[in-house]
Amino acid sequence: MRLCRIQLPDGPTVATVEEGRLLPRAGADLLAALVDTPPRSGDPVELDDAVILAPFRPGTLLGIGHNYREHAAELGAEPPSEPHVFVKLSSSVTAPGGPVIRPGFTDELDYEGELAVVIGREARRVPVEDALGYVGGYAIIDDISARDRQRSEPRWVRAKGGDTFAPLGPWVTTPDEIEDPQSLSIRTWVNGDLRQDGTTADMIFGVAELIAYCSDQFTLSAGDIIATGTPSGVGA
Repeated sequence: MRLCRIQLPDGPTVATVEEGRLLPRAGADLLAALVDTPPRSGDPVELDDAVILAPFRPGTLLGIGHNYREHAAELGAEPPSEPHVFVKLSSSVTAPGGPVIRPGFTDELDYEGELAVVIGREARRVPVEDALGYVGGYAIIDDISARDRQRSEPRWVRAKGGDTFAPLGPWVTTPDEIEDPQSLSIRTWVNGDLRQDGTTADMIFGVAELIAYCSDQFTLSAGDIIATGTPSGVGA
């Protein structure tokens, strides 16, 4: 199942994606809809006519740096011995179509297409072998990065956390449709030019390992997101 949030004349609502159309559902809480799909409500909306919103705003949004072998190599970095975890501010989340606003503190915005993992239930000290059972869904996220601030400010708060620095969506796909999260393609186009063409098989730390590692450091809650890193081909 694929779930999104769309803007209708009477307000935002959850919708399921079926055969190129969006079927509105009762209510606007996508996280609740991942657990219990609400009944149909309203006429179908053609995908091309829909105003698609961010699925939700996570309580915690984590990023993983240098988590693809080819990406680490293109930056001249050694593969990390453990996940490099950083925090993007929740306020960075915006609609999948943007817009992304360049703030005055940077002249060097960059894109990073990534697989986003939505946590489905509270996770604390989860073993690797059980970790995928804590996934509520998968989405696409663009980890917008201010490269000049990333180089000059090692904590990356502004570099990664600016408003609109995390376009998310267009929908969340439930785990039953993803047989193996380590066999997905990740592609990013910039003005029609294919810049990134990778696969999650190139991840240094897979989805299960990331959930286990992060949940060992702190509690993950339903609706938290892990942006799992980007393949090679970023502008930097």
